[in-house]
Amino acid sequence: MTDSKKYVVAFNASPRKDGNTARLIRYALGTIEQHGIRTELVHIGGKQIHGCVACMKCFEKQDRHCALTKDIINDCIDRMVQADGIIIGSPTYFSDITPEAKALIDRAGFVAIANGGLFSRKVGAGIAAVRRAGAVAALDSINHLFGISDMFTAGSTYWNLGIGLEPGEVDSDNEGIKTMERLGENIAWFITQMQD
Repeated sequence: MTDSKKYVVAFNASPRKDGNTARLIRYALGTIEQHGIRTELVHIGGKQIHGCVACMKCFEKQDRHCALTKDIINDCIDRMVQADGIIIGSPTYFSDITPEAKALIDRAGFVAIANGGLFSRKVGAGIAAVRRAGAVAALDSINHLFGISDMFTAGSTYWNLGIGLEPGEVDSDNEGIKTMERLGENIAWFITQMQD
């Protein structure tokens, strides 16, 4: 039974729509859904998304949107505002996140702060897919959004990462799968403990 009032949105910042990042996110979302929470996976990787231009219009207008309107970021912000939990997943690029993930973090985070803390007390979690090393730094970049946005950051029994290079390779990372499933349990626990 799904509690339609509870909602988790996840953003896949990999250009591979069904690559390792998306697969890891789906393991976490599958567990969250078992707890009756509605989930959605939004693919932002590989799309034309502009970074923050420091125009400060979000502070001037305070309309819960970014002044840049020719990409999907405002739609993502709307989903983030509605959600109880936010997951951002990225492959590891030179020990960091993709440009799309960084643009989402910078623009959504700035809009949230400019409008009085739109993400306050929501649950956040980063997920990283990695070939070998650098995923902890990528996760740290994602977690910065949660820390500065007055959010709760969910973890697991290991870093929120899975190891694999070719699409689907993370499906062989048993520890990574268990980590994602436990992450999903922790996100669901956080959300169900919160009072409306």
